Amino acid sequence: MSPAVVPPVVVPPVGARIRQARLERGRSLRALAREIGVSASLVSQIETGKSQPSVSTLYAITTALGISVESLFDARESVAASPVAASPATVPHALAAFAADPGRRIGPLVASGGRETLELDSGVVWERLGRVPGVEADFLLVTYRPGGSSSGSGGLMRHAGTEYGYLTAGELVLTLGFEEYTLGAGDSVCFESTTPHRYRNDGEVPAVGVWFVSGDDR
Repeated sequence: MSPAVVPPVVVPPVGARIRQARLERGRSLRALAREIGVSASLVSQIETGKSQPSVSTLYAITTALGISVESLFDARESVAASPVAASPATVPHALAAFAADPGRRIGPLVASGGRETLELDSGVVWERLGRVPGVEADFLLVTYRPGGSSSGSGGLMRHAGTEYGYLTAGELVLTLGFEEYTLGAGDSVCFESTTPHRYRNDGEVPAVGVWFVSGDDR
């Protein structure tokens, strides 16, 4: 019996999409960098793929540009500004698009070898578990390697949406506002993502979990 062929990892060109969104909005590298508190050279390296952003930097960039993190994965769609509020027709419209053009969506089944994977800075890996067109949501398998953190600088991040997480393996420390929580396998969390927060793995094994960030509460 011949060995199973493992499909190549799909890596979305996030840097190019960030650059596209920035140019569409008429923003300079320096202006964007100044707004999110990093150097212009770092933004340039992220856009050219020479450097990967941390989780906190990625959320800062998308917030400043008015786009969703989820939109950066979409290979066949332009990076559009996030809507201020969803209309009641959003979900039916998304489901119609889901059925009409299979090439514009992921699912209903996402095979384990076919997930889009994004390697971020500070030891964090995101794998997209699925999507429905037109729905603002991040549905991710998240891995924090030993010593990994959502912020390389140790700072807290905040962004739009509501965050749900379920840890399946390892241990993860969540700083949420002025509180600190230690998550073990089987533990779950949920909170408004506008609350300053940070994740870190102080253990010696990877911390792995399923995370879902829904909506845009701006």
